[in-house]
Amino acid sequence: MDDIVKAAIKKWPNVPNCFDWLGLDARGDWYLRDAGTQAAGPFPRSKGSRITHEKLRDFIQRNYEHDAQGAWFFQNGPQRVYVALELAPLVIGVRRQASPAAQGAGAPGFVLETHTGQLVRAVRGSWLDEQGHLYLETEHGLGVVRSLDMDAAADAIEACGWVPEDVSAAELPGRFGFVLRPQQAG
Repeated sequence: MDDIVKAAIKKWPNVPNCFDWLGLDARGDWYLRDAGTQAAGPFPRSKGSRITHEKLRDFIQRNYEHDAQGAWFFQNGPQRVYVALELAPLVIGVRRQASPAAQGAGAPGFVLETHTGQLVRAVRGSWLDEQGHLYLETEHGLGVVRSLDMDAAADAIEACGWVPEDVSAAELPGRFGFVLRPQQAG
């Protein structure tokens, strides 16, 4: 978490939390969801405006965490902005790595990285849901592999000897302790 965010939390400790104004899709893109977008339907059916400003995306990703109940949020200064998730709290990119010196420890010959820029060092399990989405359990938590990276992921599955288990997407939040759509209490 950024130091400026920590300072804002100390200065204004009682700022109300924000819900349903930010979404994370299965490609790792962030979406702002204004009141009109929210009225049009839940995320991801009604996504909103994709955040394209690089520094804003980086700020969100540096300050993206989860609470004790498994609800993920962006700490925006003193305010927690809870995130609606399309499939999983992390989105994982997979790419082939030709240089042996730069190979990822989690998948020799491949580099795996979360949408927040964290390198994956260990893949503890893999699952395929009824829609063909591939999920990986890593030291950072559960992530869905970006659809654009499925070709490289298929090669990584074979090269690394992963055996994806079948799973229902509806089972994943309970099994891995995350909340797809955090709601305000009460």
